[in-house]
Amino acid sequence: MPTTGRYSDDDGHPRIRFERTYPHPVDAVWSAISDPARLQQWFPTTVEWAELTPGAAIRFRFAEPDYPDMTGEVSEVSAPTRLAFTWGDDQLLFELAPAESGAACRLAFTVLLDAAEKAARDGAGWESCLDALGRVAGGERPQRPLPTDDWRDHYEAYQRLGFPVGAEVPETHA
Repeated sequence: MPTTGRYSDDDGHPRIRFERTYPHPVDAVWSAISDPARLQQWFPTTVEWAELTPGAAIRFRFAEPDYPDMTGEVSEVSAPTRLAFTWGDDQLLFELAPAESGAACRLAFTVLLDAAEKAARDGAGWESCLDALGRVAGGERPQRPLPTDDWRDHYEAYQRLGFPVGAEVPETHA
């Protein structure tokens, strides 16, 4: 199973960058990342915002009762090519560009982590989520919760690649 994330640490700012090309136009991928009803089909939580504008508050709710709600804030919106927001203490940036004469979408997704030891764990989780994003952009409704077998394979691959480890691994992924 290929891993698409690349880890870097720029002066104490750990980040993972993923690049994928989806066989769907930019507008389909944009809808899957900017419409909360579609976003929750592939994102780790439900996502609630009153409006998609910089400064808007976001609430994230996990399906598992053991995990408390998280908050965030929209930091950048430039439809249909850029969306950035905080997710807890991490910053997420989605950059979309047309590919294959507009029939496909090139996504660059960057996660600025608040702690390096989360890299292998979170990288594996985002791999599974980005797989599901492609299915949502194509009109499918992925199985929820996302299967943990893929996560486990990605986690082991990221460990082999030398991504930092040490963050707690949730029971659902153990």
